[in-house]
Amino acid sequence: MDIVTLSGLLLIALLVLLGSGVWIAIALLSIGWLGMQFVPNVPSSGTVLATTIWGNSASWTMAALPLFIWMGEILFRSRLSEEMFRGLAPWLNRIPGRLLHVNVLACGIFGSVSGSSAATCATVAKMALPELKKRGYDEKISLGSLAGAGTLGILIPPSIMMVIYAVAADVSIIQVFLAGFIPGALVMGLYSGYIILWALLNPKRMPPPEPLMSLREKLSESAKLIPCMALISLVFISLLAGWATATECAAWGVAGSLAIAWWSGTLSRTSFWQSVMGTTRVTCMIMLILAGASFMSTSMAYTGIPQALAAWVQTLGLGPFGLIAALTVMYIILGTALDGISMIVLTTTVVIPMVQQAGFDLIWFGIFLVLIVEMAEVSPPVGFNLFVLQTMSGKDSNTVALASLPFFGLLVIAVAIITIFPGLVMWLPRLVFPG
Repeated sequence: MDIVTLSGLLLIALLVLLGSGVWIAIALLSIGWLGMQFVPNVPSSGTVLATTIWGNSASWTMAALPLFIWMGEILFRSRLSEEMFRGLAPWLNRIPGRLLHVNVLACGIFGSVSGSSAATCATVAKMALPELKKRGYDEKISLGSLAGAGTLGILIPPSIMMVIYAVAADVSIIQVFLAGFIPGALVMGLYSGYIILWALLNPKRMPPPEPLMSLREKLSESAKLIPCMALISLVFISLLAGWATATECAAWGVAGSLAIAWWSGTLSRTSFWQSVMGTTRVTCMIMLILAGASFMSTSMAYTGIPQALAAWVQTLGLGPFGLIAALTVMYIILGTALDGISMIVLTTTVVIPMVQQAGFDLIWFGIFLVLIVEMAEVSPPVGFNLFVLQTMSGKDSNTVALASLPFFGLLVIAVAIITIFPGLVMWLPRLVFPG
């Protein structure tokens, strides 16, 4: 059977399995096994399955994944979110859009210690929506900014999604983390810029300004940000100074989040056990998907499909920008049906050879992919952030989706910017790792 026919058969089989509701991990394992049946003179499928899953799972690097998830679970159950809102709010009263910017800033700060889009969106929305509604802010822009800013949980390092990509693409986790800082600031700037523009164009839909605080009062409220900023500093100073690896930094993050929860009085036997069980469930789900993806990746390598696809793309004569445009469209379509983790593990095996063939750096491509996954988080019908906000606001899915549409467009602009100016992504990794 030729490569084109085989790849088409495997793709159809994968779509059938996913469409029938089979677990993604089981679907990946099944396609890997099916692909092995068409390859002569190779070890048995069972042997390849065992060695591949063990080889990809038993790694020191993968230990960072459950630790970062646990850090987010602990902080999700602390008072960090309320304290961040109160600490940021006094400084934004004179900026057009005022407290709407808290959504962006709070999501950026919490995202840096959470690593999860859903956790970031839910945590900030839990305290921001009631506060904004009480103060008379427009509900549509409140929901939209929360949906968009919630995605910062996977772009501002440390990020679970970045760890998964780094493992799947076999690149440095630290370098992917470093590459996310400037694009994260870029996206936050785009969001705040849109909020400012919206507020200037819709002054009647903004509530009256709140009473001004003295500098002493502002500083008193901002003191509540100290625990969060201290934790971020602990993790990243350790990382950048070379005191610890990414996995060890994740352990520092867990220790710091436990200290914050204890200091805030929210660390109890119940909350600790809930964080452990939540971490276990999420980690098991992700590890099972990664196991399926690693087996399928090995199977695809035996069949030669990725190399053939990369060669085929090259024959199309697409330039680098043409390839990125095609991949952007493809991932946006996938984002309407798959979650971010699934998008990464399903496609990296095939896409990475194409990207390398086109001359793109895999660290840069990781940030590109994370931005695309951010779009998936606010793309109906399965955008996780839309589900979170629909549940917390009581609005229907169409209302939340329409509110998030401008912020989806801003993510498209961010992808275009980092494609035209890749130095925005690669400057910091190259500065820290010049070799």
